[in-house]
Amino acid sequence: MVFDCIIIGGGFAGLQAAIQLGRYNHHILVLDSNDGRSTLCNSYHNILGYPEGVSGKTLRDIGRRQAESFGVQFKNEKAETVRKLEAHFLITTEKGQLYKGKRLLIATGIKDRIPSLDYLKPCLGKSIYVCPDCDGYEVKGKRTIVIGSGNVGAHMALTLTYWTRELIYINHEQEPVDEEIAGQLNNYGITYICSAIREVLARGDQLEGYRLTTGEIIQGAHSFIAFGGNEVRSDIASQLGVERLENKHIVVNPRTNQTSIPYVWAAGDVVAHTQQVTVALGDGSLAAIWIHKSLLASK
Repeated sequence: MVFDCIIIGGGFAGLQAAIQLGRYNHHILVLDSNDGRSTLCNSYHNILGYPEGVSGKTLRDIGRRQAESFGVQFKNEKAETVRKLEAHFLITTEKGQLYKGKRLLIATGIKDRIPSLDYLKPCLGKSIYVCPDCDGYEVKGKRTIVIGSGNVGAHMALTLTYWTRELIYINHEQEPVDEEIAGQLNNYGITYICSAIREVLARGDQLEGYRLTTGEIIQGAHSFIAFGGNEVRSDIASQLGVERLENKHIVVNPRTNQTSIPYVWAAGDVVAHTQQVTVALGDGSLAAIWIHKSLLASK
């Protein structure tokens, strides 16, 4: 079977595109590795219609059921290779399965670099955050601990001064902080601790603090993570020669979300833009509309 479009990535951009394309009555396949950033956050707070917050899992489950109601097929497989043949794309997954599609949408997103500390992941989106644009409001006027690496973590702490001045920065990886940036931390009264974390102290999804390797406990109910080095998952696009920036984000036409390669689109965090759930949803819809136009034009 040759699908009208294969979507690589079942996060928010991929799901929204699948819903839109399914409603056009196209034959759509979504390949989802189920390990993207949308699987981690336990509560998004800045999405229309969810004032009390909604988890990534809940949104994904709702989106998948909605897409399936329009005949969209899902495979929990990771795309490994992609080739452009004369009339379609051929995708091979890590399970050795082959799938053919007339059009391709890359919505593979970003994988955040998060330290392997027990009890941290249950707190993500609830009391530990990664995006100040999404969740800076959650720490308004509150004691907040930033854990991170070198200058990246320091910049996060400085960014959060918009929301609170009661800030502590734990340089978990003990990477150097530039003298100028260290001076800014000092000027804002941000407590700076250069020490690794031994243990996350939490009760369920509520952070209570961190125990350092020195044995010292830093108490706090709210935290941000900033380690840098997040993985932009665009390697599959590079196999087709898709134009990418130096940071590996995919370059697209802002009007259509089409890449530099004909019949290949990209949407969501893998594209160079603000990384927000709502932006990813819009991205998915935009790409789907132009994929539909492309399929109509080829008939």
